[in-house]
Amino acid sequence: MWVRHSLSAPAIAAALCLAIGPVRAEVPVGVPRPIEGDVVLHNFRFASGETLPEVRVHYTTLGKPRRDAHGRVNNAVLILHGTGLSARSFLADRFAGILFGKGQLLDASRYYLILPDDIGHGSSSKPSDGLHTRFPKYDYADMVEAQHYLVTQGLSVDHLRLVMGTSMGCMHTFMWGETYPDFMDALMPLACQPVPIAGRDQLWRALIADAIRADPQWSGGEYASEPVGALHAAADVLLITDSSPIQMQLSLPTPGAVEQFLKEYMERELNALDANDLLFQVEASRNYDASRGLDKIKVPLTQVNSADDFVNPPELAIAEREIKRVKNGRFVLLPASDQTHGHGTYLWAAVWQQYLAQLLAASQVQGGT
Repeated sequence: MWVRHSLSAPAIAAALCLAIGPVRAEVPVGVPRPIEGDVVLHNFRFASGETLPEVRVHYTTLGKPRRDAHGRVNNAVLILHGTGLSARSFLADRFAGILFGKGQLLDASRYYLILPDDIGHGSSSKPSDGLHTRFPKYDYADMVEAQHYLVTQGLSVDHLRLVMGTSMGCMHTFMWGETYPDFMDALMPLACQPVPIAGRDQLWRALIADAIRADPQWSGGEYASEPVGALHAAADVLLITDSSPIQMQLSLPTPGAVEQFLKEYMERELNALDANDLLFQVEASRNYDASRGLDKIKVPLTQVNSADDFVNPPELAIAEREIKRVKNGRFVLLPASDQTHGHGTYLWAAVWQQYLAQLLAASQVQGGT
């Protein structure tokens, strides 16, 4: 059903190291203070056949796990971030302030919220730690396997009330439903498609990768300082992929406003981006294809895309077609408006939270909170 709004897994050894401490990021008023931690997976074997003696998976949690009469965790929610982001992207007021506070849909006093930093992202193991281009060529299967190991072995969670993901995390959400179909009560993928990356979605990734590799300053990944030309080109592409025509027209109504915004944007992005990390991030989707296993998904699933999404344009009608293969699937298309934010609408929870409420209600019979 769709609504228009009015893999073989890599092998991992069983040994773990776990470290926990308070998160330092500011959180919205009324949201419990998060806790950060690291799980170290030993002798991690990637889908490519490469191995690392240690892979660190960083995570943030809010709330505490609760178990039912049978000892099974019944209130855990896994929330998965997008390409180039981290768990911190969910701690902003527009997301956490709408969902995680007292009485809200994912109230952290009721739910145990698990927010990983994926391999290659945030404070998890990544090329910029020192291996540069010698870091294993990870893909989405590796990332999902590491998420599962974090949840089950690192945090001792044996069941998830909900898996929700945004952009790259949206694709990971489909993979969770297919790889571990009995592990969760509900799925909510936001801003993606279940089919292989192709067309314009693949093109923007290729433009970034080509810009990095073509920059002499990149030096095969062994640069002494960041290749500024390549990162400038990458930031240009990222700005367009995340853009919303309506929002840009409203917030940048004059040439002067555009000039000032672009100056501040470039300064911020050039300080934040690492060329090797970004290269690996945009190429990690190369093997993705959730369309092969959509019939394996057992639990209620609500997918939400927005009509002003440059990466997933609605005229392709892919989601409407593929959702028919999901037994309990529903697709919602949010119309472009002054409330949507292009591809990044997934971080503006007020726009789509009603569909999360409906999904939680529809999956209540599965035994969750």
